[in-house]
Amino acid sequence: MADINATPLASAPSVYDAESIPPAALVEIERMLNSGDLFRYTAPDASPVALLETEFVALMGAKYALAVSSCSAALFLSLKALGLPRDARVLLPAFTFAAVPSSVIHADCIPVLCEVGDNYRIDINDFEARLDDNISAVIISHMRGHTSDMDAIMALCDARNIPVIEDAAHSLGTTWHGKNIGTIGRVGCFSFQSYKMVNAGEGGILITDDADLAAQAVIMSGAYEHNWKKHAVLQSAFAKWQNRLPLYNLRMNNISAAIIRPQLVEITRRVRDGLRNHNYVAAQISQSPWLEVPAKLAPESRAPDSLQFNLVDMDADQTAAFVAAAADNGIKVQVFGHSTDNARAFWNWKFIAGDTPELPKTRSMLMRACDTRLPARLQQTDLDLVSEVLLMAAEQAMAPQKAYGT
Repeated sequence: MADINATPLASAPSVYDAESIPPAALVEIERMLNSGDLFRYTAPDASPVALLETEFVALMGAKYALAVSSCSAALFLSLKALGLPRDARVLLPAFTFAAVPSSVIHADCIPVLCEVGDNYRIDINDFEARLDDNISAVIISHMRGHTSDMDAIMALCDARNIPVIEDAAHSLGTTWHGKNIGTIGRVGCFSFQSYKMVNAGEGGILITDDADLAAQAVIMSGAYEHNWKKHAVLQSAFAKWQNRLPLYNLRMNNISAAIIRPQLVEITRRVRDGLRNHNYVAAQISQSPWLEVPAKLAPESRAPDSLQFNLVDMDADQTAAFVAAAADNGIKVQVFGHSTDNARAFWNWKFIAGDTPELPKTRSMLMRACDTRLPARLQQTDLDLVSEVLLMAAEQAMAPQKAYGT
């Protein structure tokens, strides 16, 4: 264990700096800036956005892709393309980002929250109980890249003919029984925001094997008039929906696609290095009796770029002391529930109508679940320092208990 009386450690690595964008993106962006060709539908075919969609479905093993302005936009379009009636009830885990229930509300539906356990995964018993309460669709948030039991979830939903949307914002590169996350449900939605596996600042993409759903999403994303002809989806599906759907203008622009495309070949390396970094730090901090890293589920192969762990037997003051001690040594740790404005604590979602649900399991987990960035680019010395800071912070927070043997 670290010496609790030690002087502050060496300068901590910045865990918020992203990897540099590959040079190929700069070449393509310069070409577009010189031509002014930034709109995905300007070219007759093979725009950077269209090429991204083709490359992404090949990577993921899906039939159709639609690149859009954000993962939230992808979730919203997925819900709209399912044709859900106004006030349809959509079940989702209570441990997710506020944008997920927001997308449900934006689609004129009602978010229904289910319990999440100490391992950050959906409580299957609570999920099943709520599933029979007039639920029209399900969004599974693989929050922070933690995969819930997709075998059980799909069996329950398929038996009731309830469509499943995967919020895979944090799960690009994760597999379940060897199958890519995002290809298990009816639709998979991914993020290209700066803290994700692929960084375009903003952006998202949805994938599906359902041609009719893809056609609706394409039109609603802003493929007005006959721009939908530039998408690789069955043309008969588009003709069915021509002039029958509203346009929300959630398109991706060519510069974003140019930034994303050369990073796709980097995913395998980033997944490998991110998993190595996660497992190393997890093993180090698990030496502490006050820090617990939940185990993954057996069918899951993860692609983490951050680390989550639970505090053990720390009260509110000790938790605050732990966070402060880590911050003093350059490592920012957020405890999801210890904030009046954290966008991942369900009781802060005041935009959801009605009383805040109780959800005691999820609330208990969020009050001790910690999150710290751990990007794939970190080196061994960085990992050792992160581990040392977290261990030392736990020692400092719990020093009185250790001193008095309580």
